[in-house]
This record gives sequence, structure tokens and C-alpha cells, in this order.
Amino acid sequence: MLSYAGRTASPKPQPVPRRVGGFGGAAGLAAYLRAQRVTHLIDATHPFAARMSANAVEAAAATGVPLIALSRSAWTAESGDDWRHVPDIEAAVAALAGPCRAVMLALGRMHVAAFAAQPQHRYLLRFVDPPEVAPALPDHRLVVDRGPFHVAGDAALLREHAIDLVVCKNAGGTGAHAKLLAARELAIPVLMIDRPTLPERRQVDTVADVLRWIDHAADRGV
Repeated sequence: MLSYAGRTASPKPQPVPRRVGGFGGAAGLAAYLRAQRVTHLIDATHPFAARMSANAVEAAAATGVPLIALSRSAWTAESGDDWRHVPDIEAAVAALAGPCRAVMLALGRMHVAAFAAQPQHRYLLRFVDPPEVAPALPDHRLVVDRGPFHVAGDAALLREHAIDLVVCKNAGGTGAHAKLLAARELAIPVLMIDRPTLPERRQVDTVADVLRWIDHAADRGV
């Protein structure tokens, strides 16, 4: 079954940033850095974009362009949390072997299809936009909504769907943290997919740190 719930107000239009790429792997990115005479490289990709981050490290080393990564701090379990850690999506799917459960997949749409290998569960999905094709899960509910989310709202959502397990990636940040606080409040276990291992690199977690690194802090008023 497929159902939708979302906010009725239309979000305000946001400025569209200029995007360049894909680059064709590390070699393509290195060629771009040379051609454009790039002096500083900032990796601000998603914490799970392991291939892109590895390409950035390799391209920076090949060209001598200094690199810094801007990455949200990972979530850490606190008192009252019941987290079970797995290394990747495949391990998360395997961990769901067993009897039917009510599972919230807080992963976005990219990895949902993998969980069709465990069709016995009742799944709750939350997407930012309605999908063009219904997710390939035989028993699921879909909520269409856009964060940031709040603890009270996420707790109500978990209660409404009688969720007894939350599956999510350790993306970090504040916008999607509410579901973990709600799970703690309701004593619901969390299957936490840990971040991938990345090559060694300089890393910070605030824009201010990046600006200081490129020595633009005074110009930007930071």
C-alpha cells in the first residue's frame, strides 16, 4: 500500500548553485584542477559519498592542490540510546532477517530497493519528494515531507506507525537528528549504518573553519 502525507505550503524557491561535473574520476578531476588553475579544493560532499571523496584526495595529491573536507560531525550514541552498528547497506539488509517488524527506513530513496530482499516487514519511508515509481517494497507507507524535523513530530510519526526499529545512515548534523531523539524517547532500537572509511585528509566541521583555512575569514566577516 502506498500513502502520502506532507505539508501543504510550498517551499520558497532557493537559489540554484552552479554545478560542474562529473569529472570522470580522479584523473578527470585532476585535469579540471589544472585547467582551471584551482588553488584550493573543498570537499563538501555527503559523508557517504566515499568514491567522490577518495577521488578528491587522489586528485589533490596528483596536482599539489591543497584539500580540505567540510563534513558534519557524526552522531554518537548517548545514554538511553539502543544502537546496533552495521558497516554498510548490505549488512543492514542482512540484519533484518527474521520475523515481521515495523521498520522505518530513514535512508532516502537511493537504497530502499535493496530492502526488497527482506519483504516480510512493514516499512515506513520518508522522502522529500514523491517518487516517480512506487518503491519496490510489498508492504510500505510513504510520507512525503521536508525537514528540519522535530522530536515531537517524529515521535508522533513513530507511534502512529507502531515502529519498532529505525534504520538510518550516520549522516550527522541537526536536520535529521530528531528521529534518533524520538527513538530514544520511545525506547526504539536503531540500526545505525556507520560511515565509510575514507583516505586520510584534513577535515573540519564548520564553514568558518574552511574560510580560515583559505584565509578569507577577514573578507567574509567571519
